Amino acid sequence: MPLIYPLAAAFGLVLGQYLIWFYAPVEQTMGLIQKIFYLHLPLAWWSLASFFTVFIASVLYLLRGKPAHDRLAQAACEIGVALATLALITGSLWARPIWNTWWTWDPKLTTTLVMWFIYMSYLLLRSAGLGGAGNGARVSAVLGVVAFLDVPLVFFAARKWRSIHPTVFGNASGGLEPEMLTTALVCVAAFGFFWLALLVQRTRQLRLAARLDALARKPQKNKDS
Repeated sequence: MPLIYPLAAAFGLVLGQYLIWFYAPVEQTMGLIQKIFYLHLPLAWWSLASFFTVFIASVLYLLRGKPAHDRLAQAACEIGVALATLALITGSLWARPIWNTWWTWDPKLTTTLVMWFIYMSYLLLRSAGLGGAGNGARVSAVLGVVAFLDVPLVFFAARKWRSIHPTVFGNASGGLEPEMLTTALVCVAAFGFFWLALLVQRTRQLRLAARLDALARKPQKNKDS
């Protein structure tokens, strides 16, 4: 794995922490609890990027049938589910003192939770060997394409429907202060390198596991021959 990804991620995460606590101002209404936004936003965005990667890799597998695309889809989904889980947790921690509740059936939150269940089901079906040894990857690819239908709903939920979830960008009524915007973008970029490092490493692990499995399946040669 290229060292640039983990090194850039480490540098970006350290820089992000500095900007969060010493550069970005404290939000006047929410106070210090708003600082969790700089963690919540990258987690949410890169979970969506993960599921978009699942979609692209699944389409490529259906078109070309290369196992590498199937492994990429699996790796991206595993990372996406992990990030989405953390995004839901940080969102609840942020919501509790602001909305006075851990959870509300807001369009944004509801579509995100549905998305989490969809991709968790995708992983469970993969682990269960849906479709058998021959067609399992193709069935998984079809599921990876269909599952993506919920992702645009998550992205546009706060923009198109009445939602108490804040819209960070594209909101005509307001936006982030320059210091907050800079901090948010640095954190998103840092998590992007972290995401790439995880994706490359996990894909490599799956490739090596496939090779070991192929070697284990080969009939052993007769030592006497």
